[in-house]
Amino acid sequence: MKIYDREGTPNAARIRIVLAAKGLDDSVEFETVDLISAAQKQPAFLAKNPIGKTPLLELDDGFILSESTAITEYLDHVDGKPMFMGTTPRDRATILMMQRRVEQLLLEPVDDFFHYGTPGLGKALAPWRMPEWDGRREWGLRRGDMARNGLAYFNRVLADRPYLALDTFTLPDITLYISLIFAEVIGLISSEQTSLAAWRAKVDELPFVKNRTGRALRPEDLARLSG
Repeated sequence: MKIYDREGTPNAARIRIVLAAKGLDDSVEFETVDLISAAQKQPAFLAKNPIGKTPLLELDDGFILSESTAITEYLDHVDGKPMFMGTTPRDRATILMMQRRVEQLLLEPVDDFFHYGTPGLGKALAPWRMPEWDGRREWGLRRGDMARNGLAYFNRVLADRPYLALDTFTLPDITLYISLIFAEVIGLISSEQTSLAAWRAKVDELPFVKNRTGRALRPEDLARLSG
């Protein structure tokens, strides 16, 4: 199997957590994609995923899966012992419901705030993010406000339960975790979100989270983003 992603990015973390938990790191070849130079928007990558986003899973027979949820579904079931996607109709439905809530209430608004309300990944990616749109920055700031509301919601949810969907760490918890990392980097986290902070500290210590590969940005990416 081959995974196309970029070390240190939130979406890369989603799949690398799954790989670590399932003991699949040694079964995967990683192909790095230079997101800052918009390599994911070039013809070679678009031929594999017309949406132009990472991560991407390519199997040995050439079959390609995009979208983190779909990739997680596949990897979680390879050994016939799913741990992230649920095993009963009710559990699976609850997981998918909470996954969509995290996407709509937090991850997508955070992503929009990053790309429209801040400089984002820089000039090379800008042409694919509608830089000519007059309402770009206002939209980004509004989405930032929505992300803050989402953080407040999940802070309330986690005040009295261990994880989002079940009593164990599942798919929406992965998405919430990387959303918190993303939100922290761009300054959306508040000290008032005590339940989220405690939850994240607990998740930080899970072996497959703590020991996942590709945790840090590449030095050249850090330099380009800081410059």
